[in-house]
Amino acid sequence: MRQLGLWPIVGIWALVCVGAARFAAEQGYGGRAFSATLTCFAFLLLGMMCFAGRGVVDAIRATFGAAGALLLSVGVLLFYLLYLAGTSGLLLSRVAVMAGFIFVPWSLALWAETAPLGAWQDFASMLGIWMFVKFGPRAWLWPYPAAKLSHVLASMVAVIVALACFLLLRQAKGVGYSVGWGKRWGVYICGSFLVFACIAIPLGTALHFIAFLPQWNRSSTYAGLSLAILLFTAWPEELLFRGLLQNFLSKVAKSELAGWWAASVLFGFSHITNLGFPNWRYVILATIAGLFYGWTWRKTGSIFASALVHAAVDAVWHFLFRTL
Repeated sequence: MRQLGLWPIVGIWALVCVGAARFAAEQGYGGRAFSATLTCFAFLLLGMMCFAGRGVVDAIRATFGAAGALLLSVGVLLFYLLYLAGTSGLLLSRVAVMAGFIFVPWSLALWAETAPLGAWQDFASMLGIWMFVKFGPRAWLWPYPAAKLSHVLASMVAVIVALACFLLLRQAKGVGYSVGWGKRWGVYICGSFLVFACIAIPLGTALHFIAFLPQWNRSSTYAGLSLAILLFTAWPEELLFRGLLQNFLSKVAKSELAGWWAASVLFGFSHITNLGFPNWRYVILATIAGLFYGWTWRKTGSIFASALVHAAVDAVWHFLFRTL
């Protein structure tokens, strides 16, 4: 795989930040609250993206050792404080809850620092991170602007917490946290997407889960929304369910096949509360999707590849189909 270095990653980050700032300004946002939110967003995105650059994780480990995870975690909390102060939302209860979300998984990772990968603390950290993002008080923690960015900001914090725990403290191997391209990746990514589409579209229609309803009037937003899906939905989920969960389950079971299937089923069940509980149709389709995402991650060794498939599925679903 030819992995992007730090500076190309920083360039992409700058373009995304400028694009986000311009879009927000066009929507009428401005002032101190907007500046504080944009600053927090930019820092979290930088932390999320820079770790995917070639040699960045090794350089941080060599420079700071285990303290790098603590510095990164403290940095996230400080920028959250900046966000709260700038948006007039500073409450001790908010700070305490966010500190717990950041430092409880960090403490578990520190506890298991010398244990083999796949210790109970590892899975407890993954579960805690997922449950906090899925069921935690996101709108309360990120009230500005009207909680519209709560999912985006919470997802970025979750990714950085996972990076601090598993890449810096636990020094997990084979996660595939990278941005790059390898031999035959186009075949794997396109093939995975097309085969899944051939299964999911007729199955989803038969289950009365989706109906074909293209939204051609929204074509101008396709590129921006697709990028947002990639960065703030597909990327975090692929890190958690493929780079970490499937990776660690395979190590514990000593079987890539067992880890792949188990992670896919768990990925499916993680959607059981989406659009009403219990949503078994969503569970079935998400489990099948997880098998294809997991297969792509296994073949490429990178969550970037599986995230591209994941994002393509979600984007096509969003623009061409209506959920029933």
